Amino acid sequence: MSVVLIHAFPLDDRMWEPQVEALDDEDVYVPYLYGLGGNSVDGWAEHVLERTEGELLVVGASLGGYVALAMARIEPDRVKSLLLAGARAAADPPERRAAREEMIRVVQAEGIEGWNREFAPPGPEDRTTDELVRGIQALRDRRDATDVVAGFEGPLTVVVGDRDEILPADEARQIAESAPDGRFEVVEGAGHVVSADAPGRFNEILRELLTRAG
Repeated sequence: MSVVLIHAFPLDDRMWEPQVEALDDEDVYVPYLYGLGGNSVDGWAEHVLERTEGELLVVGASLGGYVALAMARIEPDRVKSLLLAGARAAADPPERRAAREEMIRVVQAEGIEGWNREFAPPGPEDRTTDELVRGIQALRDRRDATDVVAGFEGPLTVVVGDRDEILPADEARQIAESAPDGRFEVVEGAGHVVSADAPGRFNEILRELLTRAG
């Protein structure tokens, strides 16, 4: 079984360096979403599936979690296990979509400087305006995936940091409890990007999921 690590927004594949090092004995694929083309969660999911083979354990952080869920919708027979970190199952409600529009306005006017001043988490200084806009559009337009979670029969773990200001722990717990084989983990001292804030504990959770997935 291969492990796929899908990055958060506005970050990129470099965020997974602690996990790649810890998984040096596994077959790991770490895509760079913006390099795949397009600006949609479903489109990126299809690209990642095309670039991998066989059964998959998919790890997704925030935006990456939405791509992971889309992969499970598109090819449920291949996606055998999921780890969702800081990712909701529901689509954006109208007020959140409106907030995304404001994000796009700021980014188009000021680029990464505007993003880092107004929003979180901060992005790498080499993130382009086009990449930022494409990422926000993908977040805004993603499909509701509550049915994917509820129907996912493999091992699923939902992870959230106790300092996450974007996804409340109670909401994350509900996502895990809606899955047939879901587990929930709160990581102390971590914010929205758990794998970077607490890599040691995150790696333990990932290893536990690998064991469950067989």
